[in-house]
Amino acid sequence: MQKKVKVKPNSKQQKIEEQPDGSLTVYLKSPPVDGKANEELIKLLAKKFDVAKSDIRIKSGLSSRQKLIEIDTDTE
Repeated sequence: MQKKVKVKPNSKQQKIEEQPDGSLTVYLKSPPVDGKANEELIKLLAKKFDVAKSDIRIKSGLSSRQKLIEIDTDTE
């Protein structure tokens, strides 16, 4: 499954909001430095979709706020 994700680093609280178009807006506490925000994003999405962190990949937008995330939900 692929999801469009808009990331907002340096937020006061961690949260995930589902948008009407099916995309996600993710608020992260981490700053966008040394991949810390991406690590936090993967951890948060793994918890939300109940998958291992290794099942989540950032397909595009590694250094952008707009990301395309691939979530492998078939591993059972």
